[in-house]
Amino acid sequence: MKIYSFNQQYGQFITHFDSIFTMTRILQTNHETRIGCMHLDNNGIIGYHQASVDQLLLVVNGDGWVRTSDTDQTLIQSGQAIFWKKGEWHETTTTNGLTAIVIESSSLNPDQFLTQLAVK
Repeated sequence: MKIYSFNQQYGQFITHFDSIFTMTRILQTNHETRIGCMHLDNNGIIGYHQASVDQLLLVVNGDGWVRTSDTDQTLIQSGQAIFWKKGEWHETTTTNGLTAIVIESSSLNPDQFLTQLAVK
């Protein structure tokens, strides 16, 4: 498991076309990719399972915990992205709710754009 940040501080300030915003790039892929939005209510859980393909979970609201067979529960929060390789066992839980975008593809390389954080 790797944890990344996609917070504004790691983005690039864009002014092209009279724009005023910050863009944090997430990934680029040339393979089939599935993207979804997961809504976990209070005490929600994505049960302990094996990743069928590389997965990147981007927390856009709320907080919770993730764990793998190799790590204890690790706090995650809005602005962080969690990457699991195909075959990696993992679970996501929340007490107060969490909304996340999940990206699944055989060609994910979050190291290309995202800033990796230390797993605590």
